[in-house]
Amino acid sequence: MATTPDPVEPQEASAPARRPAAARKVTRHRGEGQWAMGHFTPLNANEQFKKDDDGLNVRTRIETIYAKRGFDSIDPADLRGRMRWWGLYTQRKEGIDGGKTAILDPNELDAEYFMLRVRIDGGRLTVAQLKAIAEVSELYGRNTADLTDRQNVQYHWIRIEDMPAIWQKLEAVGLSTTEACGDTPRVILGSPVAGIAEDEIIDGTSAIDEIQRRFIGNPEFSNLPRKFKSAISGSPLLDVAHEINDIAFVGVVHPEHGPGFDLWVGGGLSTNPKLGVRLGAWVPLEEVADVYGGVISIFRDYGYRRLRNRARLKFLVADWGKDKFRQVLEDEYLKYKLVDGPAPKEPSGTWRDHVGVHRQQDGRFYVGFAPRVGRVDGKLLGQIADLAAAHGSDRLRTTAEQKMIVLDIAEDQVESLVAGLEALDLRVTPSPFRRGTMACTGIEYCKLAIVETKERGRTLIDELEKRLPEFAEPLTININGCPNACARIQVADIGLKGQLVTDENGEQVEGYQVHLGGALGLEAGFGRKVRGLKVTKDGLPDYVERVLTRFQTERAEGERFAQWTARADEEALS
Repeated sequence: MATTPDPVEPQEASAPARRPAAARKVTRHRGEGQWAMGHFTPLNANEQFKKDDDGLNVRTRIETIYAKRGFDSIDPADLRGRMRWWGLYTQRKEGIDGGKTAILDPNELDAEYFMLRVRIDGGRLTVAQLKAIAEVSELYGRNTADLTDRQNVQYHWIRIEDMPAIWQKLEAVGLSTTEACGDTPRVILGSPVAGIAEDEIIDGTSAIDEIQRRFIGNPEFSNLPRKFKSAISGSPLLDVAHEINDIAFVGVVHPEHGPGFDLWVGGGLSTNPKLGVRLGAWVPLEEVADVYGGVISIFRDYGYRRLRNRARLKFLVADWGKDKFRQVLEDEYLKYKLVDGPAPKEPSGTWRDHVGVHRQQDGRFYVGFAPRVGRVDGKLLGQIADLAAAHGSDRLRTTAEQKMIVLDIAEDQVESLVAGLEALDLRVTPSPFRRGTMACTGIEYCKLAIVETKERGRTLIDELEKRLPEFAEPLTININGCPNACARIQVADIGLKGQLVTDENGEQVEGYQVHLGGALGLEAGFGRKVRGLKVTKDGLPDYVERVLTRFQTERAEGERFAQWTARADEEALS
């Protein structure tokens, strides 16, 4: 809500003399920059460049100017701002160590290449789309490709000169980079087995399509205070991390009205993590897009724009509380009362990633598989597309856990498909370490990162599989290159936040602060930080092996890792 300067209290006779009012420097700001409160004056550089020109407009300049004149022709406000509205971030220059991340100016950190994010709403892909993604990687991205925990695909080494050709290739098969980044409505997470799984409560696909049609690329919603993350799933596995999205619709069955969605708002991680709040409202499928529109409009109109670190919806929800938020949504935006409804049940399974072989509603099967920490490449994605087609499938899905699924496989084709995937080192029956380890982009390409992540995750998986071959408990290990939590460190069994640490020789080296016992779904909560517990990159496998061995020794029957860490003493966790 808007704030005003505190009134000046009358000076008491016994109080020490104050400086004359005229001599004091009085600083004022115009509230929190909330448009609905009449605060339209931009209060920081980000708000100014958005007011100067809508980020959606930069595409024309990319195609007509920058792609022809090259990197040096790009206006700085476009380069580090508006180009994100089309999925482009400047890439980290090679050879700059993590100690300089927060010291150097942006132009010193920028390489003349870009990360490009392809948005894949609901994780839905056809064979033709996956082949196009693979071709772009091989032709324009030095064969790079990562599966993200937002169901997207991410490239690196993209040249501005190649963007018109890249868009042409992607859009020819119905793919887009529109608002894949920026202060916009980002990709809509959806259950990767929507309309497919036998145990589905409700299929949210039509709602995702309607939200795309009405809100994505719409100038009315292209200037938000910051990013807006959303999720829709009718799976009893609760498979879209609904607790940490700005808005989420979770499948439930109302005792009177039947299947619909439970509404959550205000989740998010980064340096000030908050779990989403249930509004207690049941939303029928046909009203999901309207309710989405109401919530995103509240964020646009009432969201805090003065300070970037308070410009997420979670801060408004925390300040208003769920009752006021629901009232404003109903009274000012929807113009009708929402129906009260039940909370979601506990997740129906331990893993939410759909890895393995599963029967579909129609009697065919879907097959989920696990690359290492989401790292793939263009050639491999092309091979996956060919495998799917050769086994009778034209549909694939990405997941919110950096995994992938092939749909619509006849029973007599399953064994052959599994063998083909395993031959590509894509595990259908992975170890808990392969299945549960996630990593962000890290210092290899990200300008915010302090440490390496992807290769660290890959080598950690290999080490743990060798050292603890009998370990079979569900476990998540999330590795992040900085405090921003793109890899969800606070809600992992073992969350690793990258930072520089001091080794046994007194040298500063790459390492991690450790969070233990975070979780989503069952008993959702944030991990515990053990005082002074930091590990070097080289000491990481030893540490994880040690703490998992203690867990196996000390755990009670049926006790999960997160439960054990909550009661274990600090010595056992060190």
